[in-house]
Amino acid sequence: MIFSKEFLWGGALAANQCEGAYNKGGKGITNIDLCPDGKNRMNILKGNIKSLFIQQDESYPSHEAIDFYNRYKEDMALFAEMGFKCLRISIAWARIFPNGDDIVPNEEGLKFYEDLFSEMHKHGIEPIVTVCHFDIPVTLIKNYGGWRSRELVKFYEIYTTTIFKRYHNQVKYWMTFNEINMLLHLPFVGAGLVFKDGDNQMQIKYQAAHHQLIASAIATKVAHRIMPKAKIGCMLAAGVIYPYTCNPDDFQKSIEVEREDFLFIDVQSRGEYPGYAKRFFKENDIHIEMEKGDEELLKNNTVDYIAFSYYSSRCVSTDPEILKEITSVNIFETIKNPYLKSSEWGWLIDPKGLRITCNALHDRYQKPLFIVENGLGAIDKVEKDGTINDDYRIDYLREHIKEMKESIKDGVDLIGYTSWGCIDLVSASTGEMEKRYGFIYVDKDNNGKGTLKRSRKKSFYWYKKVIDSNGEDL
Repeated sequence: MIFSKEFLWGGALAANQCEGAYNKGGKGITNIDLCPDGKNRMNILKGNIKSLFIQQDESYPSHEAIDFYNRYKEDMALFAEMGFKCLRISIAWARIFPNGDDIVPNEEGLKFYEDLFSEMHKHGIEPIVTVCHFDIPVTLIKNYGGWRSRELVKFYEIYTTTIFKRYHNQVKYWMTFNEINMLLHLPFVGAGLVFKDGDNQMQIKYQAAHHQLIASAIATKVAHRIMPKAKIGCMLAAGVIYPYTCNPDDFQKSIEVEREDFLFIDVQSRGEYPGYAKRFFKENDIHIEMEKGDEELLKNNTVDYIAFSYYSSRCVSTDPEILKEITSVNIFETIKNPYLKSSEWGWLIDPKGLRITCNALHDRYQKPLFIVENGLGAIDKVEKDGTINDDYRIDYLREHIKEMKESIKDGVDLIGYTSWGCIDLVSASTGEMEKRYGFIYVDKDNNGKGTLKRSRKKSFYWYKKVIDSNGEDL
């Protein structure tokens, strides 16, 4: 038996992609509630278009999503049927503090998550909770400029202290920020940043990153005080970066690109800015404003485990001719790897890259790892008899789990695995419903039409078998 008896098998969701009820139960408006589908979405996600109010001529997928807010008991029963040991969810900051800077929390929002966690425990499902998963109350963006302002550290501390005290008996595993490095690539999503002409975007992004890193350290400190037995993790959008050729310049480039992402986890796990980051800041005229005590705070409040998402690997080169062939994988640019197949959305499928990534993170940090996102977005066809034969998803997950096994044999300490989008939900990058990840089909199309009825896919029964056998029967 390769996986331990305590290994946490499950799935992963995010509040803004599944809950809906965007203005119900006292919830405030967030940045994601202002990201429409369609042609403007990506520029809004990147902070290039200001979107701080709901527009009547736009469609917003998060407003209804899959109505998990009202249907979570039905969904939890399906997860339990699959045998989930855990479920990764996130708390919507604006359900707890509708404006972000409120003095008193919203009791209706607090009660919702209390009931949700109780329902999970009723089915023997361990909650894995992300404190901030691309959810920023829009008032904090309008009045403070998002995470460019140090003021958000204070509001985040109040928010995290509130939920840690409320749920200390219900939640053991926490993560401070989802894919914290995504701030560099989708600044509005990751940090509530909106840019205007003339802004020094790099300076603003790295200063905002410092504020989040300080907030994460404070939350870790508070959590360890309130919940001594809890485990607090950070979370990285990960994926090995290959040099396209054996040219040493390509290899050096792959190291530099990886370091853009590792920087965040280096600080959260090791407790200080690494030398390469200090050089980068100096050479790019970036000046991180620190307050007295920041360095000690980071050093003394490192995380307990490293969580990460893995969907694909990337290739980089320094050759201008090769760079003409650059494409996108998820939000990241890459050169197409001739040795790999691609998904319907052009994402490179690289199971071996998961083993390589696990080993790289293990070697670098020597802390437990948690794979909290991994999955295949695809178009699913409902047959006349109602079945959904998603063998392509089974194949993708099977091959990745095989490589997880290999990484454990290599000595990697893995806490668990939560497949992304265990039930169909709104795509974060495109806003689509038809880019499906789940074991459970949700009857809703890209135009928002459908009954929201839940149906088991072929992969539902396959994943149940995987969990039942603790990863032995793939």
